Amino acid sequence: MKNRNYNIYFHTHTISGIIIASVLYVIFFAGSFSFFKDEISAWQSNKSAVENGMQKPVYDSLLDSLDSKYNLAGRDINFYFYPGSHLCYVNMATSKDTVHNPKANERAYFGYDFSKKKETSYAESYDMGEFLYRLHFLAQLNQAIPVNIGYPVGYLIAGLVAFLFLFALITGLLLHWDKLVSNFFLFRPWSKWKTIWTDLHTVLGVIGFPFQFVFALTGIILIVNTVFLSPFSRLLYKGNMEKVFEDLEYAAAVEAPFTGKPLTEVPDIPAYIQRTQEMWPGAALNRITIKSYGDEGMRLAIESEADHKRSFAGTGLIIYEMKTGNILKHRSPYDDATYIGAVKSFIYRLHLGDYGGYFVKIVNFILGVAGCIVIISGILIWLVARDKNSVANHKRKFNFWLSNIFLAVCLTMLPVTAFSFILIKALDNVNQTVIYQIYFYSWLVLALYYIVRKNLRRTNGETLLLGGVLALLVPVANGFFAGNWIWSTWSRRATDIFLVDLLWLALGLAALFAFVKIKKRNSVNQVA
Repeated sequence: MKNRNYNIYFHTHTISGIIIASVLYVIFFAGSFSFFKDEISAWQSNKSAVENGMQKPVYDSLLDSLDSKYNLAGRDINFYFYPGSHLCYVNMATSKDTVHNPKANERAYFGYDFSKKKETSYAESYDMGEFLYRLHFLAQLNQAIPVNIGYPVGYLIAGLVAFLFLFALITGLLLHWDKLVSNFFLFRPWSKWKTIWTDLHTVLGVIGFPFQFVFALTGIILIVNTVFLSPFSRLLYKGNMEKVFEDLEYAAAVEAPFTGKPLTEVPDIPAYIQRTQEMWPGAALNRITIKSYGDEGMRLAIESEADHKRSFAGTGLIIYEMKTGNILKHRSPYDDATYIGAVKSFIYRLHLGDYGGYFVKIVNFILGVAGCIVIISGILIWLVARDKNSVANHKRKFNFWLSNIFLAVCLTMLPVTAFSFILIKALDNVNQTVIYQIYFYSWLVLALYYIVRKNLRRTNGETLLLGGVLALLVPVANGFFAGNWIWSTWSRRATDIFLVDLLWLALGLAALFAFVKIKKRNSVNQVA
């Protein structure tokens, strides 16, 4: 490779990597746990969907309770379902029927638990699974930074980080291209620290490159679809975002003219749902849309995702005309997938890693953690390479403080996350506010403590020790406070709860193993 090309790849890789380092670490760390979002929700609620099986949702009782409380006449209603969960979210718009509906101006958005037949607010149904999932695309920043720039701030930052990460991946691959094979098999654990971090960065970077490339690319696509559509909607759709989402199949294009004439009898919606599920065996219900409830123009749209064993990327849509019972549109998730729908579903499957059971989730989790190590090793390589007498003193101080802040923010995520899992199991009535306070306050305090300490070696060692101990205590907390001892969940085949405990046990042992090895090596170096 020519020196000029090497220098270009080296500097662009280094600059893009150091700019996004800490934010990318947060995305990778939280994203690794997000593969087990449903399992974490089951762990926190003590309700194993695997052990008890998914109870059949009782839609008629839900609609009856909603009608008695809100009066559904003339409303557009959306039900959003989470596969493998007893929870759905309900979004009700204001009613078009201002004559027959005295509550026409009221609207509502809340969660509904089918297992408890209970309505809950979004904040009440919020759990650690949802928190970590949303943290991996920085959704919490949308609330923390109330800046109106036309886009959600958190999503915008996540999209830019994903783009720079893809850029860093490609330049990193080009940087090591000539020695890719030889460097892959080169690992010198007894050499100096810079060599160890360099070998880790190279080997794990090469091993995880396909994984990281896929998640960077799919992450960019998902963020672009949700954040950067506004300019195109103004140019091509004249600001009609509803039409944009319909064309991209994020919302069913359901035309339901409101007539103002109530139906003599509201159709049996659960029967239509049952009929659709029999037509699409194994498909997971994704969304139900009711337009102009109780009106002669009433429509029912049902959307489902294909069984991944039969179709990797299929989505289905059926629209019923409620007055006649006729099918206005039918697209099977197995046979009639559109190009847009297939591509969109394919991207989601790759990014969420929910297509191959626990094996794929565990592999993705391991590769995600390896990505975190690549980021940390990159920060340390960058610091050591610039901590030389030839570098001006003020630049060396700046480099140290930048690395100190980055490492303190990144490395404290493990003990903070384990600590949060322990507390949410110990406390009652945990909601969104409580989770925010536990996680972000403890993260702030611990990160500030290590920033002030200004000792990178102790930051690394102590966070490993603290994180390892707390990680081992997570299954203990689950057993002590909820009776879900790891041998108990295994014996009763509550696989989802068992897997979360097993995950924390493995993380705890790995962290303590790394701490012991680092401590022994530091002791040998001090003696020498």
